[in-house]
Amino acid sequence: MSQYLAKEKVEEIFKQYGGDSKNTGSVEGQVALFTFRIKGLSDHLKSNNKDHSCRRTLLSLVGKRKRLLKYLEKTDIEGYRKLIQELGIRG
Repeated sequence: MSQYLAKEKVEEIFKQYGGDSKNTGSVEGQVALFTFRIKGLSDHLKSNNKDHSCRRTLLSLVGKRKRLLKYLEKTDIEGYRKLIQELGIRG
């Protein structure tokens, strides 16, 4: 299941977390986008547990998000804490 997001939804996510809808390179915006996609893929896998292609994509996104969060933690600890609180991840 490839999940294509509407352009408006992507812009909304980046505007909320990245500061500007055109700032698609911000770490916070990318982590928020990955989190949104991870939630969608997780819901899909609950009903389609044999979809291994989707599972691989999910694990790939989780790894990318983990690396970005690790980078954000090293560079901006306050931003990191705020982001994980807003997104409800890590605990």
